[in-house]
Amino acid sequence: MAGKHTRPRVATCSLAGCFGCHMSLLDIDERIFELAELVEFARSPIVDKKRFDRRVDIGLIEGGCCNEENVATLREFRRHCEILVSIGDCATAGGVPALRNDIPLAECLAEAYVGGPTVHNPGGRIPDDPELPLLLDKVYPAHEVVRIDYFLPGCPPSAEALWQTLVALLEGRPLELPYELIKYD
Repeated sequence: MAGKHTRPRVATCSLAGCFGCHMSLLDIDERIFELAELVEFARSPIVDKKRFDRRVDIGLIEGGCCNEENVATLREFRRHCEILVSIGDCATAGGVPALRNDIPLAECLAEAYVGGPTVHNPGGRIPDDPELPLLLDKVYPAHEVVRIDYFLPGCPPSAEALWQTLVALLEGRPLELPYELIKYD
């Protein structure tokens, strides 16, 4: 996958989600050491690298896009990744964050910051600091923003499903996960 004398590069990122897919990746247990020998982690919270310094072979994205910052991050990943994998239900379908999609954004904000049962906001002000990313009209799964090469469902996908996905992609094999790893019933 990468050049002859370099290890393949892998980047990971969490957008609008809970970070559960990264936790599942860490659940590969002692194989994390094997993975660290097989790949070089680029932009990823696993190694605390926040920027790309060059292209990577595989990018793993968890979470959907609920604000302009998520969209910019996802587009940056697409530009820098040869293969981009959408992992988890938030990235593949919007997940729990997309539950707000049937409610107008103004109503969501009013409930969260003004009229919710546990809200104490005597001024009734909805946060509008220019440093806050602009919220989108709805939560979008990753494939509605950029081209995604592979989809790995689950909330979160199992550590074994993530491991087998990475190994297949690193070895240049077709991604054919057994049914037991992708069924959720």
